[in-house]
Amino acid sequence: MSETLDPELVDAYLARIGAAHPVRPDAAALRDLQERHVLSVPFENLHYYAGKPIRLDHTIVHKIVYERRGGGCYEVNPSFAHLLRALGFDVELLPARVWIDGVLGVPLGHVVLRVRTAEGDWLVDVGFGRNSRHPLSLDTRADQRDPHGVYRLAPLPDGGHELFMNTHAQYRVEPRPIAVEDLRATLWWYRTSAESPFLQSQLCSLPTEDGRVTLIGRTLLRQVGADRFSERLDDDSQVIETYREHFGIELDEIPPDLDVDAAGAVRLGAS
Repeated sequence: MSETLDPELVDAYLARIGAAHPVRPDAAALRDLQERHVLSVPFENLHYYAGKPIRLDHTIVHKIVYERRGGGCYEVNPSFAHLLRALGFDVELLPARVWIDGVLGVPLGHVVLRVRTAEGDWLVDVGFGRNSRHPLSLDTRADQRDPHGVYRLAPLPDGGHELFMNTHAQYRVEPRPIAVEDLRATLWWYRTSAESPFLQSQLCSLPTEDGRVTLIGRTLLRQVGADRFSERLDDDSQVIETYREHFGIELDEIPPDLDVDAAGAVRLGAS
């Protein structure tokens, strides 16, 4: 994470998320940048299905900025860290373990950011799907109200934190920083295991000002306030247009489905 973004790329990144160049790296600027990032960059796994590389270096920024794509936590959170560092913020990557059906997931299964400002330390996450829209203070045990729910960070004996959303445990953050290269082994598992959550269905999701829009396979789910709508898309052209209209993603074709061989390894190209 030592690479420095050049000023042209920083300007392009800010334009991608519709943000102005902050005057100073303070809590107010961080809040604005995170909110704009969350509302602009989708959580999506299409590269996993298309067989394209998942980058763990500074070129992940190019995918988000110039290709106008999103990604999973391994992509969008380190990418956002690059931007924040270029803007003068003090940023570290922290590993996390996700709660799945009451079971704590694998180490390094998720990655978040710890951002330090003059006003305190913050948990920043733009790549979880159920992450908060605003930074969460690491300096309080109180409930923190956010457009996406009520969050609470409970300190752990090792110095880490348990994150709750609407009283439900989401993930456990470890206190020791990591380098993005530490994620390579887990990324290999995410890309090759039939149990990988990224290989269960093609997924693209983006919060909106008053809800969320999600495409799971061929099912379009929309939430507007308390109302929820579901629509089945039968034609490839409908799916491609939905990616363009709701997520700004330009596709020539839908990535192929995945198949699993007898050994439980994932391979591309199933019909």
